[in-house]
Amino acid sequence: MLTYAQKITGIDRILASITDTRPRPSIPTSRVMSSALVMLWTRLGSLNALDQTQPSRFWSRWLGESLPSADTMGRVLAQTCCDTVRAGMREVYTRLKRNKVLEPPAHGLIALVLDGHESTSSYRRCCSGCLQRTVTAADGERTQYYHRHVSAQLVTAHQCFLLDAEPQRSGEDEVATAIRLLERVLRDYPRAFDVVLGDALYTQAPFFEWVLSHGKDVLTVLKDGRRDLLQDARALFETTPPTVIQDGATQRQTWDVEGFTSWPSLNRPVRVVRSLEETPVRRQKDRQEEVQRSDWTWVTTLSAARASTRTLVALGHGRWCIENQGFNELVNAWCADHVYKHHPTAILVCWLLTLLAMNLFHAFYARNLKPCVRRSLQHIARLLTAELYQGIPKHTLPVPT
Repeated sequence: MLTYAQKITGIDRILASITDTRPRPSIPTSRVMSSALVMLWTRLGSLNALDQTQPSRFWSRWLGESLPSADTMGRVLAQTCCDTVRAGMREVYTRLKRNKVLEPPAHGLIALVLDGHESTSSYRRCCSGCLQRTVTAADGERTQYYHRHVSAQLVTAHQCFLLDAEPQRSGEDEVATAIRLLERVLRDYPRAFDVVLGDALYTQAPFFEWVLSHGKDVLTVLKDGRRDLLQDARALFETTPPTVIQDGATQRQTWDVEGFTSWPSLNRPVRVVRSLEETPVRRQKDRQEEVQRSDWTWVTTLSAARASTRTLVALGHGRWCIENQGFNELVNAWCADHVYKHHPTAILVCWLLTLLAMNLFHAFYARNLKPCVRRSLQHIARLLTAELYQGIPKHTLPVPT
């Protein structure tokens, strides 16, 4: 894994470029970042678990020095410059793009998915970056402290690539955070994507106008929040015969109409697409077959000349990548919601480093491992962890009682 990361991206140079605000550091920042990256790849889950691997011979080979203590790791993470971590992410993106890892899908449009995620919450612990809310429970009202951020993910042909994240500030909503994130993403990755995807929360005229003013198209879920537009679209769909699209076992009845002006706060016509889907499934419990039905409606600024109905449906469903191949995997497999150090900078830096580690891991799995040795992603991660623990001399291991 380290050999691949070094060969393809020059990971040691990327980690050496990350800085922090310590005036006279005795331990280089690169050593802390290198240690944190291995901790993430091996899914150890905490700085204390990493600290217990101090006797491993692996660290002298990888770091050339001893492993920093858990306290030192937390202290440095809280003072790390987030922009230097993001610069390392841009370098990884550039290298993977040159190596044809991030190719566009068959329809030719690369999407950028935006979504919010709450990484931690507590009734007892808080920091300067915590948001607050009042929760009503059986014993009365309590103040809960939590961290929330918006992440951006590219949906390409073979791999989903997590680009960046922005913490949500007190007093602002998710869309305002997403616009601040988009400002940086458009500056750093101006040609990386063609269309911005979001859920129904992003179906707002100011968001659409902001994205359009920066030369990108938008596609979001359309729900009752835009009642006039949705009612007009449904009324027109009732009088229009659907187009049937067969996609594997899923049959879709689709309606696709351009030129809707029922959104008065948006000064341009939009396109509305509806997909009524049926998929036969066989339940594991009783082995009985049933049909799953779903009804999706999207609103977009993409024209029919640029994106067909099939393409729009594929883009609309591609939004779930940030949930399935993004947050779900990050939380359940990468311990991304663990608070390594309760400090706003440390929480953001750990999240960004986890995105970096996950992107490199998936590229290594898809492009470096031969099909005959590919097992589950979890199995490969366990092999990496086993290699770390194999370097611990037996006489340093605790004796079971």
